[in-house]
Amino acid sequence: MYCVDDIKAKRLSDKALIIRWHKLFKGTILSHKYLQGERLDSAQQYFLNKDIEQFRERLASISWFMRVLNESIARKANKEDGCTGRFWEGRFKSQALLDEAALAACMAYVDLNPIRAKMAETPEASDYSSVKTRCEHAKEGKQPKHLARFAGSPRKHMPKGLPFELKSYLELVELTGRCMRTDKRGAINPINSPILDRLNIAPENWKKLTTQFTKVFHGAVGRPQKLDNYCASLEIKRRANYKQCEKLLA
Repeated sequence: MYCVDDIKAKRLSDKALIIRWHKLFKGTILSHKYLQGERLDSAQQYFLNKDIEQFRERLASISWFMRVLNESIARKANKEDGCTGRFWEGRFKSQALLDEAALAACMAYVDLNPIRAKMAETPEASDYSSVKTRCEHAKEGKQPKHLARFAGSPRKHMPKGLPFELKSYLELVELTGRCMRTDKRGAINPINSPILDRLNIAPENWKKLTTQFTKVFHGAVGRPQKLDNYCASLEIKRRANYKQCEKLLA
C-alpha cells in the first residue's frame, strides 16, 4: 500500500525537493548548479522552475513511483534470468481508501496474501510483508520508521498515523488468518476485535473483506457517505462500489 502526502509535497522548499530528487535520479545541470549555489540568469531560472514543478509532481505521483519501481525490478530480474521483456503481467491497480474501515480491510487483505498463497503459516513468518516487519519491531516495543505508524484510537488531537492500535491490528490479522484456514474452520469464536467494534463491521463481512477485497471492490472504497463525498468532489456520476460498500461497510 502506498500513501501520497500531497500537503507535505507542496510544502517542501525548492532546495529540499531537489535534494530528494537527486537521491533517486541524476537531476539536471541546472539543478546541480542551484544546489552548488551558482548564480542563474533569468532564462536558466525559468527552466529550473519548470524542472522543479515536474519533480514535485512526480515525487507525489503513484503512477511515477510504480513505473520506477517496476523498471528497476524488471532490470534485475532480466539480468538474473538472462532474458528481456516485461516482468509484470499488467499495470498496477490503484484504489482510494476513504475511511478507517476500508483501510483496515485492505491492510489485512494485503498482509494475509502469503497465508492465502500457502507461502507462510503465520504473519510473522510472511517474507516481504509489512506485518512481518511490524512483528519484528514489536518484539522490541518499537514501530518501523519506514512504515506508517499506528497512532492508536481516533481522538480529537490525533497524531499523524494509522487510526488503530498496533496490538489490536496484529491480533486481528492473526484471528482473520486462522478463520481462512480450511482445517481450522469453525474452531475460533466469532471475531470480537476492538477494531471491528469501533468500525462496526460484522464478523462475516470482515471475513469477506479480508479474503476477497480486490474481487469485491473495483475503485474507491469507503462507507456510503464517504463514497458520495468522494464522487461529488471528483464529479463522478457512476458509483461502482456503492451497493457493496453499503452492504459490507455501512
